[in-house]
Amino acid sequence: MTLAAAMLAPGAVIGIVGGGQLGRMSAMAAARLGFRTNILTDDATGPAAQVATAITLGAPDDADALRRFAASVDVVTFEFENVSADGLDLLASLRPVRPSGAILRISQDRVAEKRFLEGLGIAVAPWRAVDASADLDEAGASLGLPFVLKTTRLGYDGKGQCLVNGAASYEAAFASLAPHPLVAEARIDFASELSVMVARGLDGTVRAYDAVQNVHRHHILDLTLAPAPVAPEIAAQARDIATRIAEGLELVGLLGVELFVDANGSLLVNEIAPRPHNSGHWTMDACPVSQFEMHVRAVAGLTLPPAVRHSDAVMRNLVGPDDMALWPEILRTPGLLAHHYGKAETRPGRKMGHVNRLFAKGGLPGAFGIDAALGVLARPPAEPE
Repeated sequence: MTLAAAMLAPGAVIGIVGGGQLGRMSAMAAARLGFRTNILTDDATGPAAQVATAITLGAPDDADALRRFAASVDVVTFEFENVSADGLDLLASLRPVRPSGAILRISQDRVAEKRFLEGLGIAVAPWRAVDASADLDEAGASLGLPFVLKTTRLGYDGKGQCLVNGAASYEAAFASLAPHPLVAEARIDFASELSVMVARGLDGTVRAYDAVQNVHRHHILDLTLAPAPVAPEIAAQARDIATRIAEGLELVGLLGVELFVDANGSLLVNEIAPRPHNSGHWTMDACPVSQFEMHVRAVAGLTLPPAVRHSDAVMRNLVGPDDMALWPEILRTPGLLAHHYGKAETRPGRKMGHVNRLFAKGGLPGAFGIDAALGVLARPPAEPE
């Protein structure tokens, strides 16, 4: 089948598994391109359901709901990794699923993910699989102390991990995390964290956005700087790594690649996410084609335009009640481009929206200039994590 024959026509329905903010912004991008969306969700009033053409109520592992969902869509994608890979397999027997369930299985499991990346010759932090608490003795001996112990599945925003400082805490650390097995990773003395959003189309075209720098607060992404203030060769290497991963996965869709720059200037891949990503939200205002549109284009079989930016940008997450108390003032502040996720309940640590602030291309300021430009959203420096 030619690429033109595989392209979805306007009016086709893109099915999105998951009803959160990434599904919401993907649905809005799909509408801009003339597509309709159907959201598989168990929350009829959630962020994505508010803007989608239709919803299918059900869980991602409910076979009856999956069949009803598949019958009403032309292609399927997903907005977060913690969905049922078996459910995607069922959907794939009925409709095209992009990215594939095979890619999801790799990204859902830290051990599978690390083995895949190492198979491509891509560096990751030293690690050891931990099937039982007794394995922590070998992990401590080989990785050194302290090391980070993580769940292999279901972890996000700092959840599902702990720092292990010594042998006396091995048993308690193993018992505190679930599900098992776990993975132990060497603690990296990193200079900065970068990420790259990369898309690959049905025809194999790969488009990688500029590398950006991420700053976290309380294990949640707080600030993204686009482009990353790193040496050009490091930024180019990060984009090359993301491209190699997309090609190695035979990705159709969008992928977020998180990387550490260590103290020696070397890049280590931390994790991959086959979906739109929080660290790509800057593209919504700083690029002609956002990460969400690029994702929809890839999923729908459309051609992929260049992933270029017309401006430098800073993205700040709006988290919990403290940030949302500033919403009226944010809307009154010129230059703050606000995006609300439509969540009804504001909880500590919950991502409620984000703000982008644009600068002339090549004009991204330093920390003081960023704080001045963010105004009411300026924060004191984050404590090291």
